[in-house]
Amino acid sequence: MTTMTMIRAINSALDVMMSRDPDVLVFGEDVGYFGGVFRVTEGLAAKHGPTRCFDTPISEGGIIATAIGMGAYGLRPVAEIQFADYILPAYDQLVSEAARLRYRSGGEFWSPITVRSPYGGGIFGGQTHSASPEALFAHVCGLKTVIPSNPYDAKGLLIAAIEDDDPVIFMEPKRIYNGPFDGRFEQPVSAWARHPSSEVPDGHYVVPLGKAAIVRGGEAITVLAYGTMVHVALAAAAESGADAEIIDLRSIVPLDLDTIVESVRKTRRCVVVHEASRFAGFGAELCALVQERCFYHLEAPIERVCGWDTPYPHAFEWDYFPGPSRVIAAMQRALRGL
Repeated sequence: MTTMTMIRAINSALDVMMSRDPDVLVFGEDVGYFGGVFRVTEGLAAKHGPTRCFDTPISEGGIIATAIGMGAYGLRPVAEIQFADYILPAYDQLVSEAARLRYRSGGEFWSPITVRSPYGGGIFGGQTHSASPEALFAHVCGLKTVIPSNPYDAKGLLIAAIEDDDPVIFMEPKRIYNGPFDGRFEQPVSAWARHPSSEVPDGHYVVPLGKAAIVRGGEAITVLAYGTMVHVALAAAAESGADAEIIDLRSIVPLDLDTIVESVRKTRRCVVVHEASRFAGFGAELCALVQERCFYHLEAPIERVCGWDTPYPHAFEWDYFPGPSRVIAAMQRALRGL
């Protein structure tokens, strides 16, 4: 076991899979010699060679189209989109080709590709480097969407994604790339050393896709979150003293609905937290699913804490970023039944 940041854990996952399977390739903008804009792929090109880890032109559609072709012919490509904001030029390839290839070929071909991309705010990236587009992919049949919240899960989930025969969108919350925080954004990177999920096995292991984790047990209210918002929810529960059960979804497609339903039926209250804009965000789907399956158990309306329905503002980042105070207010409303 080694103490790792999420960056190092993801790098380790890629290294492990490239060492185990010669069909695993890593490519994208600046991922080769430079090691990626966040240094996630640092050292991979030197170790595995320029035909296994290499740079591409600045053409997201071309990157994903290349990955789909490679996957159809037996390789397991891992393509990086440098920021999730720039994945939209590749959206047609993901929706029209990758997601439908197995279905329209009657199982003759499939698309075992993994698309990695840092997402979310919290690094002063402004409107063009802070997007949370996970709901766009969750809506597409045939795509899986995975979002880790800690180094241990990040490595295990990425290995599972690479080994999966379906296309997986692997979104990496860049706010916690280098360590967690207490919700107020000042906790140092060294905090990972005190965080149990920073202890990461050096070799191969898998965290199954579609299995949520209960990261904090509770009896009074259920909080559903993923990525960076797991840490915000934990900070909110600690500050408020609420007896909150916090569920880290880990993947939104496939979704561990059984764990969610069991928790909400126990606590009878639910708060959904995500960083993306509120309107038509994935939280709306979570609210609908909980409402459908837990209606007669609920003692208060389901609450949502989300980003605002505006572009991510550079000057007012922490007003946009859903922090503990907003989560606490939502929990208090639900606990009062208002």
